[in-house]
Amino acid sequence: MPQVNAPAGDPSFAQPLDEASLTSWLQQWTPDDPAAGNRLFTALYDELRAMARRHMRRENPDHTLSATGLTHEAWFRLSEQTRTQWRNRSHFLAVASTMMRRILVNHALARQAGKRDGDLVDLSLTGLEQIAGTPDRDIVAVHEALLAFEAIDPRAAKVVELRFFGGLENEEIAQLIGVSVPTVKRDWALARAWLHRELSSQS
Repeated sequence: MPQVNAPAGDPSFAQPLDEASLTSWLQQWTPDDPAAGNRLFTALYDELRAMARRHMRRENPDHTLSATGLTHEAWFRLSEQTRTQWRNRSHFLAVASTMMRRILVNHALARQAGKRDGDLVDLSLTGLEQIAGTPDRDIVAVHEALLAFEAIDPRAAKVVELRFFGGLENEEIAQLIGVSVPTVKRDWALARAWLHRELSSQS
């Protein structure tokens, strides 16, 4: 998997990007501009890796993918996007979180396909009490429940994606999806209740 590193001797990489500059770089970045990609990766790496750690905390400790590996895999896939117009940091991080979840779901599905009859799937999503107050759940089951909820209430499902998986604050979510903070809070409460009911029925 390709890894991105800051070019040696480039003093611009030592200077952090402010929010306006980061937004400008994201909006102008194209996959055929590796220097811009390196600059952005350096600027966003700490946040991306913290997000990857949040995702990995919900996996079993013997998972074959590390937080660093998940960070690089998600970045590699994001850097290949050609039709996404990045609006700002929150937009990019929200998509990055979705990408990380998809990577882990695909990983889990691959493991399920290759496991012997009777073997247990060893990929689980813990901490679901933050969403639904339920015991640990298989990440694929959680993913499927969220997809089902998305068909009912796409906006509230996006709130779950951004808050639980992406680690964004209510204010960031409100700005990103264009609603008020109280609306985000109501959507979050609705999502928690629905997911609690759905996942509990599967136990």
